Amino acid sequence: MSSLLTAFGLGFLYFISAIPAGVALGAPVWPAAAAAWLGYSAGGALILLLGVPAQEWLRQKWKFSFTPDPQKLFWRIFDRYGVIGLGLIAPITIGPQLTALLLLTLGIKPQKIFLAIALGVIPWTILFVGAIQSGFHFLKSP
Repeated sequence: MSSLLTAFGLGFLYFISAIPAGVALGAPVWPAAAAAWLGYSAGGALILLLGVPAQEWLRQKWKFSFTPDPQKLFWRIFDRYGVIGLGLIAPITIGPQLTALLLLTLGIKPQKIFLAIALGVIPWTILFVGAIQSGFHFLKSP
C-alpha cells in the first residue's frame, strides 16, 4: 500500500519518477501506473480548484510572467498545438500544476484544462510501463 501512495505522491509532484519508484517499492507495474496517473491528475485538479489565488501567489512569489514569449518552449508549443500539446508535454516539463495555472491565466476553461492534463499523461504512462516491463524482461533473460 505504501508503494502505491508513493507513486501517487510522486505523480502529484514529479511524474517521471512516480511509476519506477512505486514498482521499486514493490507495487505491480499497472497499479503503480494508475496511482501515478491519479496523483498527476489530482495535482492539476487541485490548482484548477484554487484558481485565481494560486495565480496571484505564483505571480508574486516567483515573479512569473504570463506574457507570451516565443523564445520559451511553453509558448511555442501553445501557439502551435494548443491546450492538447501542452497536456502532452507537461508530464516531462513543467508538470500539471504550472500548466493548469498558465492555461487558467490564458482564459482556458477548467474542464478543458483538466482533460488535457489527465489525458496528456496517458501516453507517457504507457511508455514508462513499457520501459519498466521491458527492463524486467531483460533482467529475467538468461
